[in-house]
Order: sequence, then C-alpha cells, then structure tokens
Amino acid sequence: MTLLKKQYSVLPGFGVTLGITLFWLSLIVLIPFAVLFGWAAQSGVEGFLKTILNERVIHSLYVTFGTSLIAVLINIVFGLVTAWVLVRYTFPGKKIIDAFIDLPFALPTAVAGIALTTLYAPNGLLGSLFASLGIRIAYTPTGIVIALIFISLPFIVRTIQPVLEDLEPELEDAATCLGANRWQIFAKVIFPAIAPALLTGAAMAFARAAGEYGSVIFIAGNIPMVSEITPLLITAKLEQSDYTGATALAVLMLMISFLVLLLINLVQRWNNQRNGMN
Repeated sequence: MTLLKKQYSVLPGFGVTLGITLFWLSLIVLIPFAVLFGWAAQSGVEGFLKTILNERVIHSLYVTFGTSLIAVLINIVFGLVTAWVLVRYTFPGKKIIDAFIDLPFALPTAVAGIALTTLYAPNGLLGSLFASLGIRIAYTPTGIVIALIFISLPFIVRTIQPVLEDLEPELEDAATCLGANRWQIFAKVIFPAIAPALLTGAAMAFARAAGEYGSVIFIAGNIPMVSEITPLLITAKLEQSDYTGATALAVLMLMISFLVLLLINLVQRWNNQRNGMN
C-alpha cells in the first residue's frame, strides 16, 4: 500500500496567496488608475480630445516618446556591450564599474539633472567644447536624450547580464569549430539567447524614460514646441489647478505606454513561440 504524503508549500495555499496578490495589486495599481480615469472622464469626450489634441501637447508627446525611443535604442547597443564586458572579462576596477551601473537607481533624479546640465550647458565643461563647434546640447532634445540614456542604462545591463552569465561559452567554441565567424556566432548563438531579456530590458527602459521628470526638467530647458516634455505640462496644469486637464494628459501617456509595452510583450511571445517550434 502506497502512503501518499501531503505536500505543504512554504507560503499559504493558492487561494490565500491569490487573494493577497489581487488585494495588493488593486490597492497599489488598479484603484489609483481607476481614480485617474474617473478624473479624466469629468471633462467628457469632447473636453478630453480638446486637451490631448492641442498642438503644444502633441509636440510634447513627440519629444517625450521620440527621445525615449532614441535613448533606448542607443542603450540596447551600448548596454549590451557593457554587460558583455562585465560578464566575459576580468580586469582591475571591474567591481567598481559594475557598482556604477546601479548609480542611476540610487541617485536622486534631480541631482542627475543638475549634474548633466552643469556639464552640457553652453558654459559647461563639455558643453563649451560642443558650443565652439556650433553644437548645442543642453536645452535641446539632444540633452533630453543624454539624460534618458543615463537613467535607463541599468535596465538594459541588468536584464542581459544574468542571461550572458548562464550562456555557456562552449556553444560559441563549438560554432567556431564548425567554421562560423564572429558575426554568425552572435546572430545564430548569442542573440537568440539574449533576445527575450533584451526586449524585457528595452520595455522597462522605455517606460522609465517616458515618465522621467527630475533628470530631464533641468537639461531640457522646457522651451515650448522645442524641448518641452509632457510630464512638465502635467505639472503645469496641476499648478494651475486644472486637475481634469492634468489627468487627461496622464491617461493619454498611460495608454500610449501600455500599448508600447503590450506590443513588446507580443513580439517577445512570438519570438519565444518561434524558438520553441525550432
């Protein structure tokens, strides 16, 4: 006769943990979003469209999401290189450099914004050099991109790093023995393994960059129709006690960010299914 031993989990059962999860998710995420949509709905469809279709708002969205996309694309390349160096090579000062990667997480964003503005302003250390060449960085969308690169880099590096650590170098050695060159090894062996993590890091970096305020507000210059970001318009409407207009812009940014994240997740799912079929 076989004795069946009841399995006990470390945490409470499924019903209890699911209830706690739904309660906490509702309290932290769903209820605030519901209130946000409620405030935005007070102006009606006509008022909502009037707010979001304003020329100044549309340009600020273009600046916000355009600079975020550029920053993420740049970080995908240099973040991958940085993660590769930290994983595959040993050199003096490696731990210090590795710790610097997390600095944007710990550093107050306003401090980062002031530091970058001081550095890239027309009279700054680097800004003066570019100014002599007729290139202006601070108070332009270029300055915004630099600030967003700074705050979004850790998301790319930290999501790729564990995958590279688990990737066996023997696979690359085997590909080399079979006659593959470096590009073929990267395209056929390395990239398929890191692609899901890369997409996840890019999604988190984009969401973080699109909602960034503190590090951007100083270096952007906030010039209407030039370098003004949507979070600044939201803050301006709040200062004017236009809560309905502010929540309308917040809902718009929320919807755009959600659609972008949904698209990235669908692409990642499709990539995983394709790899599973192969």
